Amino acid sequence: MKNFSNPSTHPDWLQPHSKEWYQQLGKFVGKYQYPWHSIVDEPNGESIFDAEVMQRVESKAVLDIGCGHGDFTIQCGKIAEKVIGFDNTDSFIKNGNKNKKQNVSFVIGDIKDGLPFQADEFDFAYIRKGPTSAYPLLGEVVKSGGEVLGLHPGDKNGCELVYLFPDLFQPNSQKIKARVEERLRNSRYHEVSIEEINSLEYFQSPDDILRLCCFGQKETVYRDLEEEYSTDVRRIFVQYATCKGLPVTFSRYLVRAIV
Repeated sequence: MKNFSNPSTHPDWLQPHSKEWYQQLGKFVGKYQYPWHSIVDEPNGESIFDAEVMQRVESKAVLDIGCGHGDFTIQCGKIAEKVIGFDNTDSFIKNGNKNKKQNVSFVIGDIKDGLPFQADEFDFAYIRKGPTSAYPLLGEVVKSGGEVLGLHPGDKNGCELVYLFPDLFQPNSQKIKARVEERLRNSRYHEVSIEEINSLEYFQSPDDILRLCCFGQKETVYRDLEEEYSTDVRRIFVQYATCKGLPVTFSRYLVRAIV
């Protein structure tokens, strides 16, 4: 097996999902949008979450935490009474405001500073791959009896990449489920459940593996990795790919809670 170098040693590397990383992604892309091509088996955690959210938002006041550039927020606005998207990346918020409808608005802010909304202002809230730190705060702004849904990457997500491309991808040390459980214990909810939903994601080309590795980084990081490792990545990709692409675990946690 090829020994790769840890890309985090690159001088232009930013810690993924840090505030600086999001600001850089917003500056160069303007959207929280994946740069790789893949096919995910249906149903999967994201498709199930999206369907459940759309079933719940009709004629309701809705809060979208970690809304990114607002595509899903605007989609919910088609049937909700009102939707507010909340995110801490100003360029994402500006992008959302370009396409918003009359009943959709966007607010910039940081969860660390709390939520700038009134008590019981919302009937329903969701966190679509946004910050888990919002859970303790949502019990204050969602009405009693209202629902909160959350979607987060599973701890097994992409676990095969660590073995196929060692050091290029690092083992997941975040313990996402444990962090979500801790947040929920410190929240004002009557009922809570966490469901793990696993399916398969098929990456379509060796370049998509490198794009995944460099998501949110400067183009210099991608170019340097491509120059050094494209041949080895291609060899491993061809060895393990199926007719649908290179299969890896697509894992999501789906949180359901009632205030």
